[in-house]
Amino acid sequence: MRLKVLLVALAFLPALGACTMVRPGGEPGPRPPERATPTPPPEERPRPRDRPTPPAPVPDPLPREVRALWVVRTTLSHPDSIRRMVERAARAGFNTLLVQVRGRGDAYYRSRWEPRPRVVLEQGRAFDPLDLVIREAHGRGLGVHVWVNAHLVGGLGALPSDPLHLIRARPDLLAVPRELARELFHADPYAPSYGEALLEYARRNRDRVEGIYTSPSHPEVQEHIYSVWMDLVETYPLDGLHFDYVRYPNPGFDYSRDALERFREWVSPRLSPVRRGELDEAYQADVLAWVEALPGPWAEFRRAQITELVERIYHGVKKRRPDAVVSAAVFANAEDAYRSRFQDWRGWMERGILDAVAPMAYTADNDAFRDQVGTAVEAAGAHRVWAGIGVYRNTFRGTLDKIRIARELEARGVVLFSYDWAVTEGPSDGARSFLDRVGEAVFHRR
Repeated sequence: MRLKVLLVALAFLPALGACTMVRPGGEPGPRPPERATPTPPPEERPRPRDRPTPPAPVPDPLPREVRALWVVRTTLSHPDSIRRMVERAARAGFNTLLVQVRGRGDAYYRSRWEPRPRVVLEQGRAFDPLDLVIREAHGRGLGVHVWVNAHLVGGLGALPSDPLHLIRARPDLLAVPRELARELFHADPYAPSYGEALLEYARRNRDRVEGIYTSPSHPEVQEHIYSVWMDLVETYPLDGLHFDYVRYPNPGFDYSRDALERFREWVSPRLSPVRRGELDEAYQADVLAWVEALPGPWAEFRRAQITELVERIYHGVKKRRPDAVVSAAVFANAEDAYRSRFQDWRGWMERGILDAVAPMAYTADNDAFRDQVGTAVEAAGAHRVWAGIGVYRNTFRGTLDKIRIARELEARGVVLFSYDWAVTEGPSDGARSFLDRVGEAVFHRR
């Protein structure tokens, strides 16, 4: 019940600290005590053979051409930077803002479930970044979509000090890399060394993992993320909600004790009694026996965890707000997304559990960009594709080329990553920021 006390305290007290940003053999030991997550009563999870009746068609809420910006959460830390961001975006001709309200298990809004970071609390308890964004943006005719990082909850800096942060409150819900699986299988997740081991691994492998992730297969993780989304859609007049990091970091995750045991339970009915007996015997000597013997089902299991979460959240949003757009930022290389991140976004589009997909085609190469966005257009239909452009990897001319290519492919629009880079590090011409230069060149705003 530890988290119950912590989350109740969250509703009444300011957050106490800052949030951070990017077996050996033998009999299984005792599991840590269960600590139930206090979340709203779960709705019936949609299943392929028992899906809810699709909602009645609603008018298309999107502009004819989506001209969007990913806005990193640092811009939401002060009222002045929010007002300046909205004014600059509108002046440059953009019509859609994807604002990061959950970056690392934190809340840049009034959340029932997660703590607000210190930089927000320093502006006073009355300050609600998301509410201000919505009021300012809607007043200028811009749409607001909340950008929600799903499984990435910690960066590469120090672990969060706030005891209400998920990393501190529920370390037993964190994902474990394969390299640490045997070492951490019997470890106490609440011991300080557990979180430190995960952080040190991420630091040593920063080219492969962005930080600390939650365990996608844990039911309490799925319920918590679902609750975060439903809190947002029920509380704010949003135009849309946007997934990010709705995936595994790489094929080397998640080998936490809970994930390994849930896979064993999940796959056992497929096997003969003889095969189960063989694997159980091997499991006494090596906790990785089941996953190493069954790599195909192990990949299928992990892929299913991500897809089921997307599907459940999509239907939950549509039940509450049929007109809200549900979109996702995804790996542009669809095969890599499917095989290495267990992110089957092409399947999601085919099943109709996303309204739009934003392939992160962050390349300076025009041919590669055309190929990646073209793949998304072919899989999802042009009207459901927002081409993601990494302007930080492009020159001014290269950015214009990418927008032109997206239009030639008849994508519904473009999303630039990011607003923050475009107004700070992006090359200006002395009088105009990079953002203004792009707006004037392609959106004819002067």
